[in-house]
Amino acid sequence: MKKEYIMPFVEATQNVFQDFFGVTPELDTPYFVKKEDTLNWDLSGIIGIAGESKGVIVLSINEKEATSLVSKLLEKKITTMDEDVIDTIAEVTNIIAGNSKKGFEEYRLKISLPSIIRGKEHAVFWPKQDIPILSIPFSVPEGKFMLFVGLEKTITTDILL
Repeated sequence: MKKEYIMPFVEATQNVFQDFFGVTPELDTPYFVKKEDTLNWDLSGIIGIAGESKGVIVLSINEKEATSLVSKLLEKKITTMDEDVIDTIAEVTNIIAGNSKKGFEEYRLKISLPSIIRGKEHAVFWPKQDIPILSIPFSVPEGKFMLFVGLEKTITTDILL
């Protein structure tokens, strides 16, 4: 994936985390994942993408980091992955996807409502085999999280950055 295709996702993620949680995620080096890999996360927000390009955006985070971030947002201590945490991660995923699609106006993308997968080491069944899945790792003071992006016609195994 070329840098111009990664940056809408990076910028949207950084802006949403700054607006919601008051932290700016630091970008680590993006890499491609194998579709058969199990995710080592506790919670994933998923948005489907349709239009002239198809794909998926997945925000994955562990319970500790999610509850810590949502505690900041709601200004109250949250210790378990409750409905507030799940709803917040779904909404954050939705806003990241919506803001990211501005960088792909030529594809006239539409996004689905967010879905949530919860559970240790859950699996995501990625779209078609020929759409590479790019993993964009981030870190915040609370810990790490991952944005996965699969978008046909834009993601290639070209030089990433």
